[in-house]
Amino acid sequence: MTTDTTTFGDPVPFHHRHIALENRDDVHGCLDSLEALLSTLDLGSNDLAVFVGDLVRKGPESKAVLDRIRRSPRLVSVRGNNEQKLIDGEASLPALDAVDLQYLESLPAAISWDDGLVVHGGVDPDRPLSAHTEDDVLTMRSPNGDGYDGPFWFETYEGPPRVFFGHTVLEEPFEREWTVGLDTGCVYGGTVTAYDVCGERFLSVPGNDHLGQPSEKSSRSIADTGNLE
Repeated sequence: MTTDTTTFGDPVPFHHRHIALENRDDVHGCLDSLEALLSTLDLGSNDLAVFVGDLVRKGPESKAVLDRIRRSPRLVSVRGNNEQKLIDGEASLPALDAVDLQYLESLPAAISWDDGLVVHGGVDPDRPLSAHTEDDVLTMRSPNGDGYDGPFWFETYEGPPRVFFGHTVLEEPFEREWTVGLDTGCVYGGTVTAYDVCGERFLSVPGNDHLGQPSEKSSRSIADTGNLE
């Protein structure tokens, strides 16, 4: 796949990368689950895997995950809020060095192709992309609610573009006409999930329970996709 740095029709105020075209779950330092998924996908020379961010933190092998992704021309990622926390000094990982942090800083907040957009968090259905900040697309979950209490942005979003996202931990992959949710909680014992854009199908492999259930203030710390209308 080829890449360039052109932007959307309306300029966006955040680092964006356009690709001429499988999207991937939040990995959170789970190298074994990542390798299992990549083995299942068996990427060809013309395939490109785009991760939805949060490659690091929570799991045990953040540095190994970064090394695995950046050494392959067929693996790219957007930046997640956990990468941003490391960049801003709000969190630290002793295993990461200055070169690793430079790589995290180089990750775009969004990756797009003709009719698709990958961000970590999401977009506000009531605002154009040009009115979003970088923090918006990294952390968006419930623009008019409170975290996992909802309502979630992807319940009412109607594209284009079709948005592929992570950040909100889901009981199972989420798919609608204009949204595809991929964070199925691999670090909490769920699965690591990919979406084959050309084949229009999900692929998942089991994750490892490194942390137990996520600790959110809301009792709804994992979104039940079966209850979303």
